[in-house]
Amino acid sequence: HVQLVESGEGSVQAGGSLRLSCAFSGYTYSGHCMGWFRQAPGKEREVVASINGPSVTKYADSVKGRFTISKDNDRKTLYLQMNSLKPEDTAMYYCAVRLVIWATPSLVPNDYDHWGQGTQVTV
Repeated sequence: HVQLVESGEGSVQAGGSLRLSCAFSGYTYSGHCMGWFRQAPGKEREVVASINGPSVTKYADSVKGRFTISKDNDRKTLYLQMNSLKPEDTAMYYCAVRLVIWATPSLVPNDYDHWGQGTQVTV
């Protein structure tokens, strides 16, 4: 049973920083592609960052240079460091996993198989 639990919810001023965490359980962790989604009210969901088994990363243009995705295989935790936050970054953020082994990082929402319950970021 795959479980993804996000934490790090917060409200910050524009220009500030937050770090989100996502704890995993229920599957072999290190070889999978993982990502962070966000969805704001009335907007399409967007994959903002992705990292695959070998830790190759990919970012949406909207966050490139400001957000960093990383993972700790030993702690089974995925992170999203968000710097220089803007009001348009306000959204519910979700972590997700793609169960295909050794896939390339993906910004396509439908590539992901499971996601967490989300954590709110307000800027």
